Amino acid sequence: MRSNGMRSRFTALLILSTGLLARAQDLYFPPNGSSTWETLDPAGLGWCPDRIDSLLSFLDERNTKAFIVLKDGRLVLEHYFGTFTQDSLWYWASAGKTLTATLAGIAQYEGYLDIDQPTSTYLGNGWTSCTPAQEAAITVRHQLTMTTGLDDAVPDDDCTLPPCLQYLAEPGTRWAYHNAPYTLLDDVIANATGGTFSAYFNSRLRNAVGMDGFWFPGGSPYNNVYISRARSMARFGLLMLNRGVWGADTILQDTSWYSTMTTPSQGINASYGYLWWLNGQSSYMLPETQFVFPGMMLPSAPPDLVSGVGKNDQLVSVSPARGLVVVRMGNPAYDGFSVPTTFANELWTLINALECGLAVPDASVSRAQAWPNPCSDLLHVRTATTSAGSMVLEDATGRIVRRATLPAAVDMRDLPAGMYRVRTSAPGDPGTTIMKAP
Repeated sequence: MRSNGMRSRFTALLILSTGLLARAQDLYFPPNGSSTWETLDPAGLGWCPDRIDSLLSFLDERNTKAFIVLKDGRLVLEHYFGTFTQDSLWYWASAGKTLTATLAGIAQYEGYLDIDQPTSTYLGNGWTSCTPAQEAAITVRHQLTMTTGLDDAVPDDDCTLPPCLQYLAEPGTRWAYHNAPYTLLDDVIANATGGTFSAYFNSRLRNAVGMDGFWFPGGSPYNNVYISRARSMARFGLLMLNRGVWGADTILQDTSWYSTMTTPSQGINASYGYLWWLNGQSSYMLPETQFVFPGMMLPSAPPDLVSGVGKNDQLVSVSPARGLVVVRMGNPAYDGFSVPTTFANELWTLINALECGLAVPDASVSRAQAWPNPCSDLLHVRTATTSAGSMVLEDATGRIVRRATLPAAVDMRDLPAGMYRVRTSAPGDPGTTIMKAP
């Protein structure tokens, strides 16, 4: 006989399952090969037209080329700026890492790949300059989680040649955003499947969900960057919103892979899965530093948000709880650093404020905007507006080490590495934590 507690838990699970099923049944998937998508009037979501205008103005000011918001697969907002159009192509930068992570799950399900095998199983011996024992300890899982232990401080961390791949730490003990071991996943998948990476990607993922685009060696002779139209990025985001299922077609057959790649993948950087950035965690790390920042990566964004994030603010973000996919392509909003957070957080502040019944965020009480973070030379500081004001920079003891008038470019070069806090004269500004890199 069931206890009341057991009956209550069963009822709760039944309600949750029914809700998830209803959401899945309500999702819309645009037909492959068609440019006609179902749309949803923003007014149906309670969004105010003037606030949408403010959001689009912000995006325009921040060098955006394409912006898309899907709600349960339907287009709510789609806007292109300047000469950019629906048919224009743009690069994903590191947001494309999420494509590789998804494809790795497909390859493992099909029996081509085992991510717990040494990488040398697929690349051969001598793919690094490590000793044979050190190299044999690096697995494909370490590549997916950015924990290979290879030195990311080499002169060119994009370089995939053996002399550039040097031992620094035991695999799995150090998290570092290192492009070269990631890029070599393309060769791992190609060699595992016995064909080219692009051919396998196109047949298993791109064509299945109606994406366009292609992989291109852009940015350096070693990188492999995906280029497509903005709607293709939105299609991929929708696939992830439905956990790898596209309509009636299950693209990601391993049902556990989506959960695994979008939850913390190691115990070092809580906000990193398998090449996906995760919000809602208790701490996060960023490229080019070993500092662990407390709190969520994007405080203004939904806690369940998972994102592909690329240089110059390329974004594909998915919030299952809200049924939203958000895509942004363009030039850098502030600076060209590899994993931007300032712009993404501002963007979600404005998305959250679209609902008519909510208070509009007051720019005068928003926290300081400081970038790049981490910083090694010049730190740029402003408030949400360009109005005059002042700022102070405090070290970890609370001692003021810099003062400036806003907007400011603060010289950080003679300051020791470590954690600092920026406070502006804006009323209510709680301050912003930044990291000074060595």
